[in-house]
Amino acid sequence: MERPTLDGLETTWARRWAESGVYRFRGTGPRSSVFSIDTPPPTVSGRLHIGHVFSYTHTDVIARFQRMRGMDVLYPMGFDDNGLPTERRVQLHYGVRCDPSLPYEPGLEPVKGKRTVPVSRRNFVELCERLTEQDERAYEALWRRLGLSVDWSRTYTTIGTAARKLAQESFLRLLAAGEAYQAEAPTLWDTTFGTAVAQAELVDRDTPGAWHTLLFDTAGGPAAVETTRPELLPACVALIAHPDDERHRALIGTTARSPLFGAEVPVLAHPAADPERGSGLVMCCTFGDLTDVLWWRELGLPAHTVIGRDGRLRPDPPPGVAADAYAELAGLTVRKARERVVELLGLEPRPVTRPVKHYEKGDRPLEIVSSRQWFIRSGTHRDALLARGRSCAGSRSRCGCGTRTGWKGLPGTG
Repeated sequence: MERPTLDGLETTWARRWAESGVYRFRGTGPRSSVFSIDTPPPTVSGRLHIGHVFSYTHTDVIARFQRMRGMDVLYPMGFDDNGLPTERRVQLHYGVRCDPSLPYEPGLEPVKGKRTVPVSRRNFVELCERLTEQDERAYEALWRRLGLSVDWSRTYTTIGTAARKLAQESFLRLLAAGEAYQAEAPTLWDTTFGTAVAQAELVDRDTPGAWHTLLFDTAGGPAAVETTRPELLPACVALIAHPDDERHRALIGTTARSPLFGAEVPVLAHPAADPERGSGLVMCCTFGDLTDVLWWRELGLPAHTVIGRDGRLRPDPPPGVAADAYAELAGLTVRKARERVVELLGLEPRPVTRPVKHYEKGDRPLEIVSSRQWFIRSGTHRDALLARGRSCAGSRSRCGCGTRTGWKGLPGTG
């Protein structure tokens, strides 16, 4: 007598479930009969781990429970294959990098070597599509083996035609309604990847550096400013002191002149200035860190950005900065420019290790550059959205807005 075995059981039942369509969303009943599960699609990185199994098993338990209650469950699966993780994976897997200046090469088959090979944008996009398709098949195979009750007929990808078309149409509607606008604004920038970085992708890493003392000329004599980034001196647009700092109260409302570059800047007060840090008088440079962005926005300061997207100082000096002095720095990397300012001013660096913002997948500190960007006027609708969210909060049945919610928050988050 043969011993019973579980071999092939997963494959058999996966096929039966697919053929019967037991997990398909019908969409034929009233809205009150629908239970929609909208989970953020997993990033396609090529590697699956136990966390994927844990998180999606939890979701699947909810989906099955709601089906048992008679609900028509919408549980699709998507893949987030748009953005830096995909770009970086393609670079490492094929040994290529995108160079938009190159012509398209039909049928390109990259051969990975010791050096990264530049390819056209169209070739790079094709390689992205090829590799993500392979990775997504691996993801789907695992989910099917686990028996997730997903409606695979509704699978989507963030670089897919449908998703891109929907995003573009939505943006055009916002533009036509006057809800989208352009403005020059600071951007967190990774010079290695050559891309903007979201605040959700930031990490603080202890980084060696040095404190330097700069002396600004004021009506009351030299005023000391401590900084770890003397190369941003030509981008200084103000000196900031805490409004309760007695040491600098007489300076507030006057002007100071920067060393080396001779630029005249105002001395202003702001509560974000730390009296315990250095001399208590701080340079606001556009832009050295996120506090500079805060001061620039709240105090209405000009933007005199000197660092470009390539991580080098721009060729032309900002307004009010001595051109001959700035010529010593133009075109230099941030590190070389820092060394040159230290040399020109005869500064004595004092070593320090401090946390510095990095892109979570990058090795170099982030820079903050200025660029023309699109914005959505979401703030104008804040009160209405919050009021609507409060009216729906905590309801597990159909509420006044007609949207089913599963937990406290805005409509549609449950």
